[in-house]
Amino acid sequence: MSSRDVNVSRSMRLKGSGAGLRRPAVGAVLARRDVAVLVEEHGHQAVLEAVRTAVAELETGASEAQVAGRAASLLTAQPRRLHRVINGTGIVIHTNLGRAPLGAEIAARAGQVAAGYSNLELDERGGRRGDRQDLLSSLLCQLGGAEAALVVNNGAAAVLLALAALCRGHEVVVSRGEAIEIGGGFRIPDILRLSGARLVDVGTTNRTRTSDYQAACGPRTAAFLRVHQSNFSMSGFVSRPELGELATAAHERGLLLLEDVGSGLVPPAGPATAAEDRLSHSIAAGVDLLFCSGDKLVGGSQAGIILGRTDLVARLRRHPLARALRPDKLQLAVLEETMLRYAIPGRLGEIPVWRMLQLTAQELRSRSQGWVEALAGFGVGAVLVPLEGALGGGTTPGPKLPSFGILVEDAHPGRLRRRLLAGAPPVLGLERQEGVAVDARCVLPGEDEALLVAIRAACGGGD
Repeated sequence: MSSRDVNVSRSMRLKGSGAGLRRPAVGAVLARRDVAVLVEEHGHQAVLEAVRTAVAELETGASEAQVAGRAASLLTAQPRRLHRVINGTGIVIHTNLGRAPLGAEIAARAGQVAAGYSNLELDERGGRRGDRQDLLSSLLCQLGGAEAALVVNNGAAAVLLALAALCRGHEVVVSRGEAIEIGGGFRIPDILRLSGARLVDVGTTNRTRTSDYQAACGPRTAAFLRVHQSNFSMSGFVSRPELGELATAAHERGLLLLEDVGSGLVPPAGPATAAEDRLSHSIAAGVDLLFCSGDKLVGGSQAGIILGRTDLVARLRRHPLARALRPDKLQLAVLEETMLRYAIPGRLGEIPVWRMLQLTAQELRSRSQGWVEALAGFGVGAVLVPLEGALGGGTTPGPKLPSFGILVEDAHPGRLRRRLLAGAPPVLGLERQEGVAVDARCVLPGEDEALLVAIRAACGGGD
C-alpha cells in the first residue's frame, strides 16, 4: 500500500470516529445576534462564561446554534447573585439572610425615592446644599428621647466614629465581661485599638462593680463604655452596675458614659424582648451617647444610629470619618419609613420583625397544618411539628420563640436540605434526623405557594 493510500485510510478512520470535528469558536458564538441579546440582558462577562461552559459540555461537532442555546439555558437557570430566599429556620433576624426583611410598603416608598432625584442634601428653603443628617434627626430624637441624632452606615461604624472623635489618645474603661466578640469577628478591643483609644478592662468576667470603674480612672481616662453582651448571657454569680449609677460615677469625674446597646429596642418590650431596655431608658438614665443597629430589632435598613447630647453629636458630625461612614439615600429612606411606623399608632405590625414576633401559636399551627394538607395532595409526606425559633442577629441569646412548622419526611435529610437550597426560590430549612423542618414564623406573607412548589420539586414531584 502506498503512503498516499495509508493517509487516505487514516483520514477516513478519523472522520468516522468524529476526531476531525471541531468545537465552535467562542468568538463566533458571541458574534451571533441571539447571543448579543443575551449580552444585553446578562452582561458580557456572564455570557462569555456561559458560552465557554456550553462549548466544554457539548460534544465535539456541536453547532454554534446548539452552543448558543445551551448558554441561554445556563443563564436562565442562574439567578441573580443577590436574590430572595425563603426563611424556614424560625430565626427572625437571620444575619446570613440579610437580617430584618422590609415591609412591602416600606420598600416601595423607599424605592420611589431611590428611583429618582431627591432632597438628600438640598436645603429646600434656600436652594443651597443641605445636610443629610438633618432629614431624620427630629424623628429619631422623638422616638429615642435624645437631644440629637446621627446616622452612619452600620452599628460598628457608630462605635468606631464615637471613639475616634471623642476618645482618641485617651483611655476607655470597659468591663471584662463586656470586652466581647460577636458574629463576623467584631471585637470591642479591636474597635478601640482602631479608633486610637486605649482599652482599660476592669472587674472580672462575671462580676464588675462601679468601684472597679472608679478605681481605673486616671488623667488619661475619657469615658466608660457599656457594651450589650449580644448573643451570649451569664447567669448565677454575676453582677454589673445599674446604668444610672454608672452614669453618676462617670459624670462626677467629668467623663463620658457611652453605651453600645446592640439591637435597639424602640417600642415597649414584649415576651421575646423582655431582657432588653428601650433606647429612651438609656438616655433617661444618663448615657451621653448610645449606639444601635438599624437592621436588627429596629427592623429597618443597615445603619448605625447614634443618639445623645447635642454637643457630642456635633463633634461626631465634624469628624473626617463621618463622611466615610455616612449612609446613602436608600438607607435613609428605608430607615425613615420604618421609624414612622413606630411614631404612628397602630402601624407597628407593618414592620415584618414585629409582625413575626406578634404571631400566636394558633396562627402558626393553622398555617402549618395547611401546608401539610397541601403537600399531601402532591404526594409529599409532611407532618405538623412544634418548633423553637429565636430572635437571632446577635440581638439577645434568649428566650426561645415557641412555634409550629412542618417536617418534610425524607430518609436522606442532608440531600433534601441541599435540594431545597438549590431550588427556585431557595428554601433554608432545619435538618432533622427524619427529614427537613420548616418553621412557619419567618415564611413571609405571600410565600406559601412558592414554598410548597419548592418542597414538591425538591422531593421529586415537580413538573
